[in-house]
Amino acid sequence: MGSEAIKYAAVKLEGGEYYGVRASLNVWSPFVSYGEFSLAQIWVAAGPSAEINTVEAGWRVTSRDNKTRFFIYWTSDGYQNEGCFNLECPGFVQVNQKFVLGSPIEPVSNATLQVDIGIAIYKENGNWWLQVQDQVLGYWPGSIFNYLARSASKISWGGEVYNSEPNGSHTRTQMGSGHYGNEGGGKASFFRNIEYTDNSGKFRDVEPQSLSTIATRPSCYNVKVENNNNGGFGTHFYYGGPGYSTQCAK
Repeated sequence: MGSEAIKYAAVKLEGGEYYGVRASLNVWSPFVSYGEFSLAQIWVAAGPSAEINTVEAGWRVTSRDNKTRFFIYWTSDGYQNEGCFNLECPGFVQVNQKFVLGSPIEPVSNATLQVDIGIAIYKENGNWWLQVQDQVLGYWPGSIFNYLARSASKISWGGEVYNSEPNGSHTRTQMGSGHYGNEGGGKASFFRNIEYTDNSGKFRDVEPQSLSTIATRPSCYNVKVENNNNGGFGTHFYYGGPGYSTQCAK
């Protein structure tokens, strides 16, 4: 896919050495146009763009069946030849057989119900471990990476969509709840209690002012970081958007 077709509304922390990340994100079932996808995830990355190493986890909706599914992904060569979703290739080692990677998440959030999941990715004994809620699912071996073999240099949280732009117009693929991030609590999707691990091995709160925002098409999907003063939410942000609208036509 061309990079122009991928749209992001996310936040990132970079410039240091990171050994873990976690957050809770609410789960939605956005509308997705034919041949496209919409997802929300955590990225843990290191290395230059052309050779980037990443491990990723979150939820994703594709037009194939329009179900919200938990997924993981990894690459060790900038999304070229090495890496895959879930267990589609050797790489991730699953240790918890009670959980099926790629399975639907039910229920999902709606106007009156907020459903969220907690995801943590952390370095331990040379490997990158994945925990969902209170369950350890498995790990990506450090041996499948070069840059991530040591630590991450960038960690990100947020939404991503693929928009095929038929006839040069934006499609109606939604991100998150389909509401813009600046619409805030009760409408927009969120990530809350955003934390990272430094070389001490302890999770620490991310300071809101240290986060950089990424909104590649803010007229279609945007993001708004909030101070950590919303009861129980810690450092958090809202993100998303409706796709095609009078505001987001092209």
